[in-house]
Amino acid sequence: MMRLPAFELVEPSTIEEAVGLLAAHPSAQVLAGGTDLIPNMKRRQVCPATVIGLGGIEGLRGIETGTDGAVTIGALTSVTDVAVSLDVPTALASAAAQVGSPQIRNVATVGGNLCVDTRCNYINQTEAWRLASGLCLKADGDVCWVAPKGEVCVAVSSSDLAPVAIALDAEIDLVGPDGARTLAAADLYLSDGIKFLSKAPHEILTAVRVPPRTGWRTSYHKLRRRGSIDFSILGVAAAVRVSEDGIVEDARIVLGAVAPAPIRVRQAEEVLVGNRLDADVIGRAAEIAARPVRPYDNVDLGSRYRKWMAAVYVTRALQDLG
Repeated sequence: MMRLPAFELVEPSTIEEAVGLLAAHPSAQVLAGGTDLIPNMKRRQVCPATVIGLGGIEGLRGIETGTDGAVTIGALTSVTDVAVSLDVPTALASAAAQVGSPQIRNVATVGGNLCVDTRCNYINQTEAWRLASGLCLKADGDVCWVAPKGEVCVAVSSSDLAPVAIALDAEIDLVGPDGARTLAAADLYLSDGIKFLSKAPHEILTAVRVPPRTGWRTSYHKLRRRGSIDFSILGVAAAVRVSEDGIVEDARIVLGAVAPAPIRVRQAEEVLVGNRLDADVIGRAAEIAARPVRPYDNVDLGSRYRKWMAAVYVTRALQDLG
């Protein structure tokens, strides 16, 4: 049985208090649902002396729709609430419904999934396993065992909601010691498996805001070994705005779980714009979308299989929109 290390749990009642505590304890970890943090602590991937629980902070839960159709989702809103909501775009509800299992979705939060740690076969192991195999870049070592000649950790982004948030042009609200700020969802993620978020260490994600999506069609498809529980090893978020006569006016294709950050494939989007979503156009877009996919053998199933499936899953996502 893996047990938690000793730590102090503090539970602020306001976001300002939480930010202050985070600034006062630089090595502290923020606890929302805990579905990722707790297993990581049990494996000794992180051993914070202080854990800051956000559960008691009012105003961080709920889904609100503005008069213009924009949707604001609080960071502590459960993934289940998003999955069953009729107010969020189809792709967002679909991605939420595919996170973990029902039990995990009831506890996991939107903010937690957007900020979920990157994954790799060489880090998501027990402490004894990691010590026996040799520590990697992400675990206080000096070499990436997946790409030994590289200098950057290649652990993959494992969030289901992140590719969809980027495809929907969503914005992320952050609060830190210097106040609040907003950035595009695409700007939240960095191509480094260790420093995978651009938010400052003392900032806390408070909400995600989706602009009005009138006239857009959206979808999300996820590849994993089992139909539940497992993390994504390929996620495809697609969104198109189609004219009344069936011509694509704008498009988004974002791939997740194949790199440290989600990948937006603009060249594939350009194939769709100005055309109808017929089999030929979808096939060409899917082929182009798969080109930048160069996964490593650091999560479930093989890298060649995941690359091959990229075109297949982009095709399925676009067929949904047609």
